[in-house]
Amino acid sequence: MRLVVARCSVDYTGRLTAHLPLAPRLLIVKADGSVLVHSDGGSYKPLNWMSPPCTLTTSRRDDAEAESDPEGDWIEQWDVVHDKSGDRLRVRLHEVLEDSSHELGVDPGLQKDGVEAHLQALLAENIETLGDGWSLVRREYFTAIGPVDILARDENGGTVAIEIKRRGEIDGVEQLTRYLELLNRDPLLAPVRGIFAAQAIKPQAKVLAGDRGIDCVTLDYDALRGIDDAESRLF
Repeated sequence: MRLVVARCSVDYTGRLTAHLPLAPRLLIVKADGSVLVHSDGGSYKPLNWMSPPCTLTTSRRDDAEAESDPEGDWIEQWDVVHDKSGDRLRVRLHEVLEDSSHELGVDPGLQKDGVEAHLQALLAENIETLGDGWSLVRREYFTAIGPVDILARDENGGTVAIEIKRRGEIDGVEQLTRYLELLNRDPLLAPVRGIFAAQAIKPQAKVLAGDRGIDCVTLDYDALRGIDDAESRLF
């Protein structure tokens, strides 16, 4: 992982257009190829980012180019292009305050507890709630970037990767997207489709999931536990 603290401007072009004016920011380049732009606020979410698979190229300019450029005295430019969509993230560094790289190795994955882990166990035990003829392959299916919550087969024998959250947000969809990109490289599993399952899913997460061909399922924790009889409800 590479961490760069720099005064920079950022432009994103593709399915949307966005601009971040010159300011100090944290730039993160991960081993999986993703690039994230963070400020010193906004909680854990980046201001802008590019998810893999993507290609990062860097360039520096000479004095003649600098004199004729209206954007000022930037010293290095990062061009990050998504390999499939062609979306582009351009970062122009004006001043580098810190630049370091660290080898983190393979992460063991999130060790879940509480309701989220219970949801995973209950859905695995009752995988047929997703449809007749469904079967469980295994829970916590290991990949090089972390474990997939549930790997299953649908009624047609197709492979399905299921990511489970208590509250479904955009970062959960991003996580499942990375798993699907990796799983679909395995000829014994491909094609693999995804299901994003949670007790509640935010509208933005549903839109992103739909754009990426991922189905969303709202889980009823009480019904899965056998406490709540859904057929006896009035509403």
